[in-house]
Amino acid sequence: MASSWTGNRVRLRAIEPDDWTAFMRFAEDDGRRGSRLDLPRSAESYRAWAKEQAVAKCDDDRFRLAVEATATGELVGTVGSHRTGPRSGWFEFDVTIDADHRRKGYAAEAVVLLLRFMFAERRYHKCLAAVLAHNEASLALFRRLGFTEEGRLREHVFFAGRHHDLVMMGMLAGEFDQRHTMREP
Repeated sequence: MASSWTGNRVRLRAIEPDDWTAFMRFAEDDGRRGSRLDLPRSAESYRAWAKEQAVAKCDDDRFRLAVEATATGELVGTVGSHRTGPRSGWFEFDVTIDADHRRKGYAAEAVVLLLRFMFAERRYHKCLAAVLAHNEASLALFRRLGFTEEGRLREHVFFAGRHHDLVMMGMLAGEFDQRHTMREP
């Protein structure tokens, strides 16, 4: 491993202004981001967003990183910490991998790299992930990584004309260390 940010399959890196085309492609995958249907966006809005991300300061351990395939150097997704509770020691994250690059181990490795940083370097105690109940692929991924289902918010999210359950998954730092180790392999 060359750095804390590089695994066998992926490298996590800062978002660069030229990444806008990849992020536009990710959004056009099916027009959905997580649990909502987004309005169409212009190419210029993606350019501006990527430029903004490239110079954004890390605020309270909330950040977004690009997920790059080590074999090809291609941008395949994104991972980030988007909510934190520093006093209680928890953080919430998300990961998105482009449809053409799913089921190749990129998401799993990106999540492990992110969790290792947040647990070992930032000293967080707990990680949370919110997953739509019908997203079986993400639920299976998080279970394989060692997350435990902590609860279900019934009919919590509304999109596509109906309400959907939201599953809360969690992992403690000690559970991560037992399964993946806090140190780099």
